[in-house]
Amino acid sequence: MWINGWRMLTVSIVSFAMLGCVETGVSSDLEKRVDGLVTAELQAKHIPGIAVGIFKKGEILLTKGYGYANIEHRVPVIPETIFQSASIGKQFTALAVMLMVEEGKLSLDNSIRQYFPDAPMSWQPVSIRHLLNHSSGIADYFEAMGSHGIETFDLRHDYDPDELRRIFYRLPLIFEAGSDFSYSNTGYVLLGFLVKKVSGIYYGDLLQERVFKPLGMSTARVISEEDIIANRAAGYQLLNGEIKNQEWYAPNVNTTADGSLYLSLLDYLAWDRGLREESILSEASWKQTYMPAKLSTGQEYPYGFGWNIDQSKAQPWHHHSGSSQGFSLYISRYLADDITIVALTNLNGSKPWQLVDGLAEIIDPQLAKIAALGDDK
Repeated sequence: MWINGWRMLTVSIVSFAMLGCVETGVSSDLEKRVDGLVTAELQAKHIPGIAVGIFKKGEILLTKGYGYANIEHRVPVIPETIFQSASIGKQFTALAVMLMVEEGKLSLDNSIRQYFPDAPMSWQPVSIRHLLNHSSGIADYFEAMGSHGIETFDLRHDYDPDELRRIFYRLPLIFEAGSDFSYSNTGYVLLGFLVKKVSGIYYGDLLQERVFKPLGMSTARVISEEDIIANRAAGYQLLNGEIKNQEWYAPNVNTTADGSLYLSLLDYLAWDRGLREESILSEASWKQTYMPAKLSTGQEYPYGFGWNIDQSKAQPWHHHSGSSQGFSLYISRYLADDITIVALTNLNGSKPWQLVDGLAEIIDPQLAKIAALGDDK
């Protein structure tokens, strides 16, 4: 019965997709091709809702919503719809860290133990830089907990920061710091704690005052299940062919610095403008942010501070995805064409970089594709 219901809902979503608010600077032909691609993605992957932003030189080519932000109430996705950031939030955590570096409160090459002296002695070689570019060797808590004699991570337990740190201290080092790359949410949770340690301000509050407000990201904020938040999308997961509501996370788990923000397409537009103008930080700090990880082996890994660092048309290509708690998102900045494409979905695991690959193909077939590199982080 649900399958028939889903088919009916899919038809409703596709027919409703064109009714949301739209801002566009693209030709009608290009918009039709984008509409066709996005609605096909909705159907093929059973995605409840998608928001697409295409920006050129800091201006809107297209911001448009497709499908539903909330299935139960039949609320359409619009450019103002707010989606959880998942790991895209890491680039904001990195920015907060770099603000502390510029103020002299942190040094990138200092050991994490200088700031958390109760951390294991084995962490002495682990620097702030290693945490930022995922070369620390500290295991990812989502993957490592439940083994190594450590209890499984309980999403419904409201861990406080000190409790989380003590658990993290028990995680294994899977390689010598700086010698390899392994994506670690643990590192970014620790960076959020570090910002609070050296500034006296919760990282989300620091972002609000020092980043979101100055850039005009008017609806950007840390996740809160308790607050009344206009235009908040519901998150979903696909289980055995059925759409279900997202898994519930405890409040503290939902506010850590590995990716716990709310952002709309319009917030991403403001963020893109800030990135283009190299706002907030100095030129030297932005250069550090976009520097690929230099490993002790002499090799480089194409990840900076919260960004995958690649090339498209012989120019920088900065991109990142996120997927968690009923949301999957992707931001891709092609500096050669000064084009940024953002795809936000409210379905966990929907691989939105595949949609962005298709949108990039429509805009400029020469733009690089994630499909050629493998799945994005």
